[in-house]
Formats: sequence, C-alpha cells, structure tokens
Amino acid sequence: MKREEAVLCERQKEVKQLEETKAGVKGLVDSGVAKLPTIFVHSLHTNSAKEDNSCHGINQPQVPVIDLHGLADHDDEMMDKNKLRKEMVKELKEAAEKWGVFQIINHGVPLDVLHDMLEGGRRFHEQHQELKKDWYSRDYTRKAIFYTNAQFTAQVPVDWRDTLRCGDLQKPDHDESIPHVCRREICHYSKHLLLLRQLMSELLSEALGLDSDYMARLGCLNSMNLLCQYYPVCPQPHLTLGTAEHSDTSFMTMLLQDTTGGLQVLHDDHNEWVDVKLVCGALIVIIGDLMQLISNDKMKSVKHRVLATQGDTARVSVACFFDSDDKLKPYGPIKETVTEDDPPRYKQTSYLEYSAHYYSVKGFIGSPTLPHFKTNII
Repeated sequence: MKREEAVLCERQKEVKQLEETKAGVKGLVDSGVAKLPTIFVHSLHTNSAKEDNSCHGINQPQVPVIDLHGLADHDDEMMDKNKLRKEMVKELKEAAEKWGVFQIINHGVPLDVLHDMLEGGRRFHEQHQELKKDWYSRDYTRKAIFYTNAQFTAQVPVDWRDTLRCGDLQKPDHDESIPHVCRREICHYSKHLLLLRQLMSELLSEALGLDSDYMARLGCLNSMNLLCQYYPVCPQPHLTLGTAEHSDTSFMTMLLQDTTGGLQVLHDDHNEWVDVKLVCGALIVIIGDLMQLISNDKMKSVKHRVLATQGDTARVSVACFFDSDDKLKPYGPIKETVTEDDPPRYKQTSYLEYSAHYYSVKGFIGSPTLPHFKTNII
C-alpha cells in the first residue's frame, strides 16, 4: 500500500472511531489524549505568527467598535437622534466596506443574558457524555443536534471543536426542541437577538443608501440558526485550529464570545491575521458572503478563524446566522447598488445553491466560493 493510501486509511479509521463515540472532541480530552489524531493536524495552518502572518500587540489594527447607545436601548431622552443615527450608519458603512466585521456595544442585550447564554452553552458541552449522546446526529433537518465538525471526512482537516446547533429560532414553536440543560438561556438570548436583528437590518439598509425597511422587505434576515461552539483545551495547539479559515455563507452573523480569546480576522489592507479584541458586553457582527453578493461588493465578507485553545479553560462562543427563510429564493445584486459604471458583479443564486457549492469546494478550509457566482462583466 502506498504511503498516501495508508495515511488516508488511518484517517478514515480515526473519523469512524470518533464518530462512533458520539462524544466529540470533548470526549477525546476526557479520555486523556496527549497527542492529536492525524485528522486534526492542519499542515498548512499553524498558530505561529512567523509562519502565518498573524499580527499581535498594541500596534495591530483593531476591529471597529460601534456604540449603539441611544438606538438599541430606546432612550427617548437622547437628543438629536437623527444626527446620532447618521453617524452610526456612517461608521457601520466604513466598517462593512473595509473590514467586513465590527463589534457593537450598548446593543440592548443585557449583560446577564449574554453571561447566561455562554454559561448555558458551556453547561451543555461539559455535562456527562452519556447525557449528550442522544443529541449527537448528522440529521440537519432536526431542530437541535450536537456534533463535531459539520464537514467531517478523512479528506479535510478536522477542527478542534464541538457544536450544538439549534435551528429555526425565529419560529415560536422551537422551545421544546432545545436541550433542557440550556433551553432557558437559548430561548431568552434568541428573543433579544431577534429584536436586535430589526435594528441591524435597518442600519445595514441605510448604509447601502436604501430605505430602512429594505432588508426586511427583502427577507434575507428572516431565519436564525444558533451554534453553541465549544473549543476544549488542546494538548498540541500549534498543530491544529479551533475553526479553520473561512467566510460565512450567511447574510449576517452575530457572534458572542467569552474572554478566552482566539478569534482572528483577515485584514486585507495588511494581509495579516488580526486578533479580535475582547470588549466587555460586545457582540461581533460579521458580514457574510451573500451580503457581499447582494450589495454588489459594497460590503465585504471577511475571512476569519479561531486558534486552538491553550491554557486551562475551554473557549465558548455562540454564533447566530441570519439568512432567508426561503432557501430557494433567488438573490442577486440589489438594483439600487448597480449603475452603468458598476454593473451587476454576481449572478442570482439561492441560499441552497450557494451553500451547496460552498461545501462542495470545501469552503471551511479557505476555498473562496463567491468567484463561482461572478458575472463575466467585471
């Protein structure tokens, strides 16, 4: 047997063994593993700043922070709200154009709700594995499932991460489908995010020079899926990643992270990985591929990744992906973003078609998907 075939055979064996445990990466850690199985080794991705062009320290560029005070908190006593809103829209527009990501503070979601959500996610992942097994599944039609890596094959390096996925949280009947151990926290948090979605929808619309209700009428943010991510402490963090380089298929993602750190975004101005600074009470807004598509490149989808967790404490984050609830509805560049000098740069596509191509080209290891949907005009 050739060496390549032997390596693939060993990787297939490791995938099968891990899948059969239904315990995820956390189960490997609990078993006392000291050396990473080969499926977790990212040979082209290391955490070395020297090798991967990471930027650290006080001189690195900072992801923009936008203060929504006066808008999200519905403070009627704020003076000159129109002027304030215009300033926020300007900041958001610049951040979406240059970075594709920004942090928002004073967004109206109470600190205790954020804290409880992170603790609820941690509680699910750190309960005894026998209590989690019933949730372990690859049936993505189920409203709530637990798994390790959505793309879990021997051919693709596996991320050092477990996930609890809860879908269709915009629907009123989702509560009973969520694991009881974190149901209250997820339901409470999702209700706040659905309210915040309305404001972000308006601000994104206005940043594109559209009426504030444009995105709402377009329906591109109607669906919300929540992923509670768990990144166990890694015995060999220099060999793997918590989440490999990727961009999101969504129109918009809102991310809540704990204080562990590890999230990085690719800043194109310097072509370097930048640490996302930890800001108390902040939510991170990430522009997705489909938002770049419908904005005709006016907004930028950003590549990001998560380093493997070092230290003593597992990292927890909660990502909420906002998409159309009609997965077959075609979306193309918004006509108001198109001019004679700047014609449509993308063909129309549905969320289903886009995401299918995304995974077919292994989008989770950095292969770009947007170019496939480019027109021949540009």
